[in-house]
Amino acid sequence: MRQAKALLVSLLTVPAAQAQEPLSAIDWLDEPVSVNVAAPLAVPLNAPPVADGVTVPRVTVMPLDAQQSDSVGLLPGSTTGLPTTLWQASTTARLSAQLSNLPATPLPAMQALYYTLLLAEADAPADAGTDAGFLKARLDALSKFGAVDPALALMERAGSETEPLFDRWLDLSLLAGAEDAPCAALAKRPSLSPRYSARIFCTARAGDWQTAALTYETAQALGLLTPLHADLLGQFLDPETIDNGPALAPPPEMTPLTFRLYEAMGRPLPTGGLPRAYAMADLRPTAGWKARLEAAERLAQAGALPSNRLLGLYTERKPAASGGVWDRVAAIQDFDRALSSAAPERIAATLPAAWRAMRAQGLQIAFAELFGEALIAQPLPDGPAAALALRIALLSPAYESAAPKAGETLPFLAGLARGAPPADQAKTELERSIVAAFTASGPAPAYAGLLNSGKLGQAILTAALSLDRAGPRGFDEITDALSTLRAVGLEDTARRAALQLLLLESRG
Repeated sequence: MRQAKALLVSLLTVPAAQAQEPLSAIDWLDEPVSVNVAAPLAVPLNAPPVADGVTVPRVTVMPLDAQQSDSVGLLPGSTTGLPTTLWQASTTARLSAQLSNLPATPLPAMQALYYTLLLAEADAPADAGTDAGFLKARLDALSKFGAVDPALALMERAGSETEPLFDRWLDLSLLAGAEDAPCAALAKRPSLSPRYSARIFCTARAGDWQTAALTYETAQALGLLTPLHADLLGQFLDPETIDNGPALAPPPEMTPLTFRLYEAMGRPLPTGGLPRAYAMADLRPTAGWKARLEAAERLAQAGALPSNRLLGLYTERKPAASGGVWDRVAAIQDFDRALSSAAPERIAATLPAAWRAMRAQGLQIAFAELFGEALIAQPLPDGPAAALALRIALLSPAYESAAPKAGETLPFLAGLARGAPPADQAKTELERSIVAAFTASGPAPAYAGLLNSGKLGQAILTAALSLDRAGPRGFDEITDALSTLRAVGLEDTARRAALQLLLLESRG
């Protein structure tokens, strides 16, 4: 048992200065772009404002009962502009089904809107039970996007030491390398989880090796462990068998506990082929730079990592080699230095390569967030780089500021950035569908029933899903979704979505 304890200390712990703790609800809100969220709801068309204004959220952490936990959120109505009745008229089953169908790679404007809906503080559906079903559906959606920290913060607010939420708390904490708290809770209250594998792991993690070994032997005798977990936990508790036992092939369906057990035995698994949430494990300080870079890129693709944190990793040190991620690092560093120098010729020379590198990884929006506003102010020489800079700026949060510069060369996009795309400049079917959305006087008839019955959250979620499914060719769906988003007050989201539909399809 002493050897097993030494193995646990060496492989599952890191110095306190390096340990990555989960963000608390308050800490998470101190990071305004931990995930990309949509702009607050504005005044809906032909309706009074939903909220009086936007304020900095103030969060109080408190335990809630199971039904109240469905209402928990990190973004209050004063921040989102969304009413507390957002979900109340909808059913838990319907909303959960929609959340389970969120696409893995949404249009970035829809991704931000999904985060807003998932993190909004609002009353639970009227039929909410005592199993926190709606909150669990939201947590699963956040995990699908790799947004582990906000999911953990949601559970902290809801009270994660409850049977309905505990297993998700432990799983997400294992991915973040922050399992101390859930393991301590489970060691004290084994009834929190029905999984004997988790009880054994956490009892050992809490330092009670004798109880862990006894629980393992009992569970093994009663057939309560899968063959893989029996082998993994056996080696975990008796590390002398690691070298002597057979190599254990990873299962086709990974779990966070299985992933961490492989790591604890000195056989860490690559995260590239696993669900996006596993990339969180490679952001820990113990991971190498290349692994952290690739994990950060993967999370940034889904808006689950601040773009400035991605830039920090790109510029951490000189590239270690060439090819793959190292070429991206070199291109971003070259462009970042050029932009810092404020030398227009250098910026124009380095911008195309940096943009190509980011576009190849689906990181155009992250690049635009980082550099779009700064590019507006640069007097670049006329040519392809200047035209590219305008398009990048139109993809950034400062798209309205780019409209004056874009007016002469990109009149349709400039008008769209102002919320009034000119019909006489619409040359394609997609552009005409966008004009129709921005000249509509209210929501599309397909959404009227949901809105009239008070199902605002469901209507927004349905419109976002429809826009994602439509892609750049579902013109009627695009018109209906965009006009509805505008009608309920999501003007900024509608503009950014339309700009992205046009610009992310271009090869500029």
